[in-house]
Amino acid sequence: MTSTRISVDPVTRIEGHLRIDCDIQDGKVVNAWSSGQMWRGIETILIGRDPRDAWLYTQRICGVCTTVHAIASVRAVEDALKLDIPLNAQLIRNLIIAAHGIHDHIVHFYHLSALDWVDVVSALQADPQATAKLAQSLSDWPNNNARHFAEVQARVKRFVENGQLGIFAHGYWGHPAMKLPPEANLMAVAHYLEAMDYQRKSNQITAILGSKTPHIQNLAVGGVANAINPDDQSTLNLERLAYIRTLIDELGAFVRQVYLPDVIAIAALYADWLPYGAGVMNYLSVPDFPRNTAGTDFAMPGGYIPAGDLTRFQAIQQFGDPFFEQHVKESIKHSWYQGDWTRSPYQGETIPAYTDFQETAAYSWVKSPTFLDEPAQVGPLANVLAMVAAGHSGTIGYLTDALKRIGALAGTEIPMTALHSSLGRHLARCIRTQVLYDNLIEHYDALVANIAGGDYTSFNAPVFPKGEQMGFGFHEAPRGVLSHWIVIENGKIKNYQAVVPSTWNAGPRNQNDALGPYEAALLDNPILEESRPLEVLRTVHSFDPCLACAVHLHDNERREIVQVRAL
Repeated sequence: MTSTRISVDPVTRIEGHLRIDCDIQDGKVVNAWSSGQMWRGIETILIGRDPRDAWLYTQRICGVCTTVHAIASVRAVEDALKLDIPLNAQLIRNLIIAAHGIHDHIVHFYHLSALDWVDVVSALQADPQATAKLAQSLSDWPNNNARHFAEVQARVKRFVENGQLGIFAHGYWGHPAMKLPPEANLMAVAHYLEAMDYQRKSNQITAILGSKTPHIQNLAVGGVANAINPDDQSTLNLERLAYIRTLIDELGAFVRQVYLPDVIAIAALYADWLPYGAGVMNYLSVPDFPRNTAGTDFAMPGGYIPAGDLTRFQAIQQFGDPFFEQHVKESIKHSWYQGDWTRSPYQGETIPAYTDFQETAAYSWVKSPTFLDEPAQVGPLANVLAMVAAGHSGTIGYLTDALKRIGALAGTEIPMTALHSSLGRHLARCIRTQVLYDNLIEHYDALVANIAGGDYTSFNAPVFPKGEQMGFGFHEAPRGVLSHWIVIENGKIKNYQAVVPSTWNAGPRNQNDALGPYEAALLDNPILEESRPLEVLRTVHSFDPCLACAVHLHDNERREIVQVRAL
């Protein structure tokens, strides 16, 4: 039987440039290739620089995932120096990464991937009264009323009439895989617009504590630069802390009353899609939200789950954990780099060797990470499964309730194994957001209590000894496990490598030719129209790709690469 090759290049509604090639046979995907189309050169830029400056550079890996690279970078240097940091610094960092994570997850679901499931044009045929009835059956959110839905519908109609659809202009509207009734589509469009306001509230928390966002300015190897004094207007004081709490409360209402019900509704109405998109079922996550100065006690556990078997969960216990350190490797067999090796990131190199797209040889700027010599899926699904396996009560409670509510709407029992899917990744991301919100409250209360107890310390100065030090810092970022690896020699960076979530998930085949997570997840996906491969986007978007993190564009000739016109 013959197969058809389709290419989606570039995949849009992501950060960076990603190309996906699929072979289609009998209406389903039978083979796939994931290709990162840019080269990241940040590691090369860092060689010879002061390790204390690395976090400022690594934030520039991406314009979205800025905070996460800063956190992983300072943790890498602190691990190399075996440096504890003050409790206030841990808690301030925790608040920043929780707020950033919630912002990222809201943006991903509503603004980057919901349009794979929601037919915006269909919303024009909805009855606002029926939409309100549907929405109110799911949540008591104050804006779930007929008047609000009628106003949103009128706004969308004006967009259409004026030809100002923006990102709505080129969607696969009317695609046969779009199955939501008009009322569900109108509800989702209304919440899409509201989500813009609430992701901004989350970002305000990050900006208050980090001085700005993107690219926070308050970090330092050894802690944070936030001066603390409850009575000083120029420091982190009671007024700013009180405003942060107000933002936390407003954010929680949206996370609980809108985001969670919307994901539950879409999962139930698309229950026929629950079998699709599993792929690699080795799951890797790391613990985060340290509660002490040494990074040995965490609010969110992490670890490794082989073959999707939660009974075989192996915990990662602490910063600098040897189980993690010894088993992370990267392969470049199918990547555009010089050589053919599989190494620890400590020995990694970033020497480009471009050869064009060769499906049986090199075809991507992304490397291929492995854990225990196997590909691993990272991200909220891995994180949620690890927390369930570790017995995290909050995660178990949110997940059990969500599966029950999906089953009630779908009219069938939904087992936990349904999480191994494209829709399962969306549900896991939403469950993780509920846990992140709990962490915002926990670490806010802990910070206020610690300051009230008279502790204003936020920084321990690092000391760089002679000779060589090696260390790595990890962070459970919104897209999954992020780790930065550093070799320091006589106070200067000798080698630096970042192994990012989209490297794990978007990587090409590894040294054993095993498919990467994107590639494996696409196999057996149905394709109803080859000219409009909506189903490919559904699965790829469910990972929340960030190819700017996985690769970066570089031109040694300094030629003009692109022009952007500001309107």
